Amino acid sequence: MTDRPASQPTSPVGDVAAVAALQEPLRLALYEYVTGEADPVSRDQAAQAMGISREAAAFHLDRLASEGLLDVDYRRLSGKQGPGAGRPAKLYSRSAREVQVSLPPRRYDVAARLFAAALADPNPTAALTEVARTFGESLGARALQQTGPWTATRRRENAVRILQSYGYKPAITQEQITLRNCPFDALAKDHRDVVCKMNHALIGGLVAGLNANDMTTVFQQRTGQCCVTIDRHEEASPESALG
Repeated sequence: MTDRPASQPTSPVGDVAAVAALQEPLRLALYEYVTGEADPVSRDQAAQAMGISREAAAFHLDRLASEGLLDVDYRRLSGKQGPGAGRPAKLYSRSAREVQVSLPPRRYDVAARLFAAALADPNPTAALTEVARTFGESLGARALQQTGPWTATRRRENAVRILQSYGYKPAITQEQITLRNCPFDALAKDHRDVVCKMNHALIGGLVAGLNANDMTTVFQQRTGQCCVTIDRHEEASPESALG
């Protein structure tokens, strides 16, 4: 099989804050200037390019860096080393972060990664289910490593947290976790069979990765919502299993 995709959830609140940081015209101009340069930019360079004070440039550049829109590095521009070489300059460059804001939440980037991984296989249709399940298992297994000790309540909390971070908008009742949003909605409308099978495999993998024996995924197409629900039930005790 092919390499599996890796994707970290983005925070909608964080993305909104990053976009809001660019609403200030001077800050947007600084961002466009820095990201348009081939080499990292110093505060002095940015100030000169914008025709503003060094202090104003530093303020706005640091705000962009705090939102993850710019990366920061330190280097002596003179090239000198040792005593007397002066303090390293603070340099700014474009970060690898991608910002997107979608309401309701969509995760087409995840679908694209899963599709790309499956297309590298001789049988992409069959591979997509395996790729999606493996990805879901990795999400659950990572949570399993980070948050133990484990109880049924903790497993459900982690399932809900992960599903929420990927835009599913889970709603919990005593018997079921309903997913009120489809992160792949536009794709599902045009390619429902393929996308829903992928989605079902992903969520099934998440449940398996969490070792959540008290949860069962159910395929149930519903207009405007995710095609998967998670039924909750009591785990069988060791005594009942032996009996």
